[in-house]
Amino acid sequence: MNICVLVLEGVFDTGLATVLDAFTTANELAALRAVAAPPFRVTLVGMRAQVTSAQGFGIPVLASAACPAPELVIVPALGYKMPEPLGAALARPDVADACVALRRWAAGGARIAAACIGTFVLAESALLDGHEATTTWWLTPFFRQRYPGVRLDTSRMVVSSGQFLTAGAALSHLDMALWLIRQSSPELASLVARYLVVDSRPSQSAYIITDHLAHADPLVERFDRWVRANLDKRFSLELAAGDLSTSKRTLARRLHDVLGKTPVAYVQDLRIESAVHLLKTSSTSVERIAGMVGYADGVTLRTLLRRRLGKGIRELRAT
Repeated sequence: MNICVLVLEGVFDTGLATVLDAFTTANELAALRAVAAPPFRVTLVGMRAQVTSAQGFGIPVLASAACPAPELVIVPALGYKMPEPLGAALARPDVADACVALRRWAAGGARIAAACIGTFVLAESALLDGHEATTTWWLTPFFRQRYPGVRLDTSRMVVSSGQFLTAGAALSHLDMALWLIRQSSPELASLVARYLVVDSRPSQSAYIITDHLAHADPLVERFDRWVRANLDKRFSLELAAGDLSTSKRTLARRLHDVLGKTPVAYVQDLRIESAVHLLKTSSTSVERIAGMVGYADGVTLRTLLRRRLGKGIRELRAT
């Protein structure tokens, strides 16, 4: 398989190295274990003659013309973690040129995969409009505001939609690479995961720090604080809106725009998050914890926890 890795200025060192190591390991193991899988031929290309990584290392790249008809294009992350510097990076001329190249490769039938901040570069090309995608969890509000046409689901680690593949936060580069290797040979992907000692992680949900996302918007942040202060009580959207001096409609719209969730779904996520934390860090009974997070009894809490676990298992089997 001919793979073109698009390396832009300030590329995230770990992400690029992870992708290259995964495919190199796959080629080595295929030969060592006689696995019937086509070799992965990887070419690094850039939009400029010289590319420096986020850590200051020079990356040898070829011009994009060196990859005229790739079967797969991979966009590793850029080394920017916060909205303001990322926004400035996305406005660079080399990123605009990369978007043109991505559209050309997509028109030629190439599958395009991006991980972490690389998903912003792919979304910038408008190729993700109308498609499902994921991105790094802590930049969810910024992504939603910048690319409203993308159907974002950041609970998932890897999302395949049409000819596009997106992966979540920084180390999801490996999840993405294993997914791509699995399309050629499930046996080989399993071997690579074993040799690299990697567990399957179908969801980002366990890693998301909910209050970090809430801080992206003043009203959502106030709602987050209000919910946490009233977690043991029956939730009322009308009461929440009144206490926050806003309307139910405005509150619901803001939560959807920033987090992609309804108020009820957000409250349930906080309840489950708090319950899991208490179960892990205290000896309090399930019955008592249920009351502390707003559920009538332990049976309800156990059912919700099983559903959450079951969803993770189903996502794992689908990858």
